[in-house]
Amino acid sequence: MSGGPCEVWFYHLEQASLDRVLPELLEKTIARGWRAIVRAASPDRIEHLDGWLWSWKDDSFLPHAPAGEGDEARQPILLTTEMGNPNGAQALFVVDGAECGPLDGFERCILLFDGRDEDALNEARRRWKAFTALGSPVSYWRQTERGGWEKKA
Repeated sequence: MSGGPCEVWFYHLEQASLDRVLPELLEKTIARGWRAIVRAASPDRIEHLDGWLWSWKDDSFLPHAPAGEGDEARQPILLTTEMGNPNGAQALFVVDGAECGPLDGFERCILLFDGRDEDALNEARRRWKAFTALGSPVSYWRQTERGGWEKKA
Protein backbone atom coordinates (compact mmCIF):
# COMPACT_ATOMS: atom_id res chain seq x y z
CA MET A 1 0.00 0.00 0.00
CA SER A 2 1.22 3.47 -0.83
CA GLY A 3 -0.37 4.99 2.24
CA GLY A 4 -1.64 7.90 0.14
CA PRO A 5 -5.20 8.65 -0.84
CA CYS A 6 -6.98 6.37 -3.26
CA GLU A 7 -6.56 7.45 -6.88
CA VAL A 8 -9.86 7.66 -8.76
CA TRP A 9 -9.65 6.90 -12.48
CA PHE A 10 -12.59 7.49 -14.81
CA TYR A 11 -12.65 5.27 -17.91
CA HIS A 12 -14.90 6.65 -20.65
CA LEU A 13 -16.02 3.71 -22.82
CA GLU A 14 -16.69 4.84 -26.36
CA GLN A 15 -15.06 2.38 -28.78
CA ALA A 16 -15.52 -0.91 -26.92
CA SER A 17 -17.95 -2.38 -24.42
CA LEU A 18 -17.46 -3.13 -20.76
CA ASP A 19 -17.25 -6.85 -21.66
CA ARG A 20 -14.18 -6.14 -23.79
CA VAL A 21 -12.47 -3.58 -21.56
CA LEU A 22 -12.97 -4.96 -18.05
CA PRO A 23 -11.14 -8.29 -18.55
CA GLU A 24 -8.13 -6.50 -20.07
CA LEU A 25 -7.95 -4.11 -17.12
CA LEU A 26 -8.32 -7.00 -14.68
CA GLU A 27 -5.45 -8.85 -16.42
CA LYS A 28 -3.22 -5.79 -15.93
CA THR A 29 -4.29 -5.55 -12.29
CA ILE A 30 -3.44 -9.20 -11.59
CA ALA A 31 -0.13 -8.91 -13.51
CA ARG A 32 0.75 -6.04 -11.18
CA GLY A 33 0.30 -8.37 -8.22
CA TRP A 34 -2.86 -6.64 -7.03
CA ARG A 35 -6.22 -8.05 -6.06
CA ALA A 36 -9.45 -6.56 -7.37
CA ILE A 37 -13.07 -6.09 -6.49
CA VAL A 38 -15.60 -5.55 -9.26
CA ARG A 39 -18.64 -3.82 -7.81
CA ALA A 40 -21.77 -3.86 -9.97
CA ALA A 41 -25.22 -2.45 -9.38
CA SER A 42 -27.14 -5.72 -9.81
CA PRO A 43 -26.85 -9.45 -9.15
CA ASP A 44 -27.69 -10.03 -12.82
CA ARG A 45 -24.53 -8.16 -13.87
CA ILE A 46 -22.46 -10.19 -11.37
CA GLU A 47 -23.86 -13.41 -12.83
CA HIS A 48 -23.07 -12.24 -16.37
CA LEU A 49 -19.51 -11.19 -15.46
CA ASP A 50 -18.88 -14.45 -13.63
CA GLY A 51 -19.63 -16.44 -16.77
CA TRP A 52 -17.91 -13.98 -19.09
CA LEU A 53 -14.61 -13.84 -17.19
CA TRP A 54 -14.23 -17.62 -17.47
CA SER A 55 -14.71 -17.63 -21.23
CA TRP A 56 -13.83 -14.21 -22.66
CA LYS A 57 -10.56 -15.35 -24.22
CA ASP A 58 -9.18 -18.86 -24.79
CA ASP A 59 -5.63 -18.01 -23.71
CA SER A 60 -6.53 -16.09 -20.56
CA PHE A 61 -7.35 -17.13 -17.02
CA LEU A 62 -8.83 -14.61 -14.62
CA PRO A 63 -9.24 -16.26 -11.21
CA HIS A 64 -12.41 -14.88 -9.67
CA ALA A 65 -15.60 -15.67 -7.79
CA PRO A 66 -18.86 -13.96 -6.95
CA ALA A 67 -19.23 -12.85 -3.35
CA GLY A 68 -21.13 -15.29 -1.19
CA GLU A 69 -19.56 -18.42 -2.65
CA GLY A 70 -17.12 -18.81 0.23
CA ASP A 71 -13.49 -17.97 0.95
CA GLU A 72 -13.81 -14.40 -0.29
CA ALA A 73 -10.54 -13.43 1.42
CA ARG A 74 -8.56 -15.69 -0.96
CA GLN A 75 -10.10 -14.47 -4.22
CA PRO A 76 -7.80 -12.50 -6.54
CA ILE A 77 -10.91 -10.98 -8.17
CA LEU A 78 -14.16 -10.73 -6.22
CA LEU A 79 -17.43 -9.85 -7.98
CA THR A 80 -19.98 -8.17 -5.72
CA THR A 81 -22.80 -5.71 -5.27
CA GLU A 82 -21.80 -5.15 -1.63
CA MET A 83 -19.57 -2.59 0.06
CA GLY A 84 -16.37 -3.57 1.83
CA ASN A 85 -13.09 -5.13 0.83
CA PRO A 86 -13.14 -8.75 2.04
CA ASN A 87 -10.26 -9.88 -0.21
CA GLY A 88 -7.93 -7.00 0.66
CA ALA A 89 -8.05 -5.68 -2.91
CA GLN A 90 -5.91 -2.78 -4.02
CA ALA A 91 -8.17 -2.01 -7.01
CA LEU A 92 -11.90 -1.35 -6.97
CA PHE A 93 -13.69 -1.47 -10.33
CA VAL A 94 -17.11 0.21 -10.28
CA VAL A 95 -19.48 -0.59 -13.15
CA ASP A 96 -23.08 0.19 -14.11
CA GLY A 97 -23.28 3.19 -11.80
CA ALA A 98 -22.81 1.12 -8.66
CA GLU A 99 -21.90 3.08 -5.53
CA CYS A 100 -18.20 3.41 -4.79
CA GLY A 101 -18.61 3.35 -1.04
CA PRO A 102 -15.67 4.09 1.25
CA LEU A 103 -12.33 3.97 -0.57
CA ASP A 104 -10.20 3.40 2.52
CA GLY A 105 -7.72 0.60 1.89
CA PHE A 106 -7.85 0.79 -1.90
CA GLU A 107 -4.95 2.09 -4.00
CA ARG A 108 -7.14 2.82 -6.98
CA CYS A 109 -10.84 3.11 -7.80
CA ILE A 110 -11.67 2.67 -11.48
CA LEU A 111 -15.08 3.91 -12.60
CA LEU A 112 -16.05 2.58 -16.02
CA PHE A 113 -18.92 4.33 -17.76
CA ASP A 114 -20.59 4.05 -21.16
CA GLY A 115 -20.03 7.23 -23.15
CA ARG A 116 -23.06 6.46 -25.34
CA ASP A 117 -25.42 6.60 -22.34
CA GLU A 118 -26.39 10.17 -21.36
CA ASP A 119 -27.39 9.11 -17.82
CA ALA A 120 -24.03 7.37 -17.32
CA LEU A 121 -22.20 10.47 -18.60
CA ASN A 122 -24.10 12.75 -16.23
CA GLU A 123 -23.45 10.42 -13.31
CA ALA A 124 -19.72 10.32 -14.15
CA ARG A 125 -19.63 14.13 -14.25
CA ARG A 126 -21.38 14.30 -10.88
CA ARG A 127 -18.90 11.85 -9.38
CA TRP A 128 -15.93 13.72 -10.90
CA LYS A 129 -17.10 16.93 -9.20
CA ALA A 130 -17.67 15.13 -5.90
CA PHE A 131 -14.23 13.48 -5.88
CA THR A 132 -12.41 16.67 -6.90
CA ALA A 133 -14.29 18.60 -4.18
CA LEU A 134 -12.97 16.06 -1.68
CA GLY A 135 -9.43 16.59 -2.98
CA SER A 136 -9.12 13.05 -4.30
CA PRO A 137 -6.49 12.51 -7.01
CA VAL A 138 -8.57 11.96 -10.16
CA SER A 139 -7.70 11.04 -13.74
CA TYR A 140 -9.84 10.83 -16.86
CA TRP A 141 -9.06 8.20 -19.52
CA ARG A 142 -10.68 8.14 -22.92
CA GLN A 143 -10.66 5.30 -25.44
CA THR A 144 -8.79 5.91 -28.65
CA GLU A 145 -10.05 4.73 -32.01
CA ARG A 146 -7.35 2.01 -31.96
CA GLY A 147 -8.69 0.59 -28.69
CA GLY A 148 -6.03 2.00 -26.39
CA TRP A 149 -6.37 4.61 -23.69
CA GLU A 150 -5.35 8.24 -23.56
CA LYS A 151 -5.14 10.20 -20.34
CA LYS A 152 -7.03 13.45 -20.89
CA ALA A 153 -7.05 14.91 -17.36
